[in-house]
Amino acid sequence: MFHKNEEQSSETAPQQPDKNEENKGGIIDKIQQLGQTNVAQLPQDSKIHCLTIVGQVEGHMQLPPQNKTTKYEHVIPQIVAIEQNPQIEGLLIILNTVGGDVEAGLAIAEMIASLSKPSVSIVLGGGHSIGVPIAVSTDYSFIAGTATMTIHPIRLTGLVIGVPQTFEYLDKMQERVVNFVTEHSHVTEEKFKELMFSKGNLTRDIGTNVVGADAVEYGLIDEVGGVGQAIQKLNELIEQKGQYKEGSQLLQ
Repeated sequence: MFHKNEEQSSETAPQQPDKNEENKGGIIDKIQQLGQTNVAQLPQDSKIHCLTIVGQVEGHMQLPPQNKTTKYEHVIPQIVAIEQNPQIEGLLIILNTVGGDVEAGLAIAEMIASLSKPSVSIVLGGGHSIGVPIAVSTDYSFIAGTATMTIHPIRLTGLVIGVPQTFEYLDKMQERVVNFVTEHSHVTEEKFKELMFSKGNLTRDIGTNVVGADAVEYGLIDEVGGVGQAIQKLNELIEQKGQYKEGSQLLQ
């Protein structure tokens, strides 16, 4: 009788959903939404959101599938969601990018700079070209000691620009980049333009490759450090903002 009851219970018991299948489904959804193959799992009680900007910043033109890209149409909704989510109190941005679309990169940088929540960036490996404005768009910025940042003029191709209107457009776009970087960092406009148009630093090209401590010395980045220091600083900024809110409520 014991064996029969066991068989009956196994036949009539409802099948439990496979947790592995649920996890796979969730990861697949995130891959489709965010274009990521490895989605970081943060603790549910974490008040910090980590946003990674890696590879090439993809703008209005879709890059080949073999390119590692950060799609701006995926990043912008994430920034809006971060601003609206009351459980997220701070944003940590990890940068390892070669640059990419200028307008897309500026759009991301401008949105980060307009956040009402504290934000900290850290450049790991490289934060080149349009990655520079994104790196300085946060409230505080870090760079790894061996990480580099390439500063160079804006160009469409390596060919000579023969149309005056195109030159004027690029010149105005370049001024937008210069103004944004100088407004959101401690580097002066003269120094930034000097780095941008420097000859001899980059082989057969114009610009400068800035490494770790040099980026801090020039005023581009606030401090040399790693992930630990970046998270510690972000927690300090979150705590300061919390104290400011409490003080404002007491005054009211």
